[in-house]
Amino acid sequence: MPTTSLYNEKELVSQLSTGSEWAFEQLYHHYSPGLASKLLRITKSEQYTGDILQEVFLKIWNGRENLEPDKSFPAYLNTIAEHLAIDYFRKAARDRQLMASIKNAAIAAYDSIEESLYRKENAELLHSLIKSLPPQRRQVFHLVKIEGRSYDEVGQLLNVSSSTISDHIVKATKQIRERLLRHPDYAIGLLTVYLCI
Repeated sequence: MPTTSLYNEKELVSQLSTGSEWAFEQLYHHYSPGLASKLLRITKSEQYTGDILQEVFLKIWNGRENLEPDKSFPAYLNTIAEHLAIDYFRKAARDRQLMASIKNAAIAAYDSIEESLYRKENAELLHSLIKSLPPQRRQVFHLVKIEGRSYDEVGQLLNVSSSTISDHIVKATKQIRERLLRHPDYAIGLLTVYLCI
């Protein structure tokens, strides 16, 4: 979502709270593109993104009388979007086709998290997954993936062959991905990370 607020956002929210369709349209056109972009990164589906986005603004409209103009409208939007997207993941757990799509997105997100570790994005989530590895595998994964050491260097350090290091990395990656897919909480964790960007 845009990082800058509308210059008259407080006034628009105030007008919306009294039923102004024009104010609603102004807020919708300003905030919906950024929110849609975030939701698309989460759902990997234009259809579900559109559905959630529509529901977010429907909730805004239906609850307009309870809006508080002095509070952050973008933060309020994010909160609603987060709750609806979590509901989406819960629904997906009961829908095989949707869950398969989310699993694929979760694997892609894992790769993205690993790549962005040096920028310290998503480090907390990845750390919890790494923590679940057996001690030696966790050590190898940390030395190679976190510290950026070569297989040969880690092999010499631990007095094992580089093929053993490779085997540890393959198994660690597989275990982390399987854990990610078995536990919807991790998918929801990814969701929260993306919504808070």
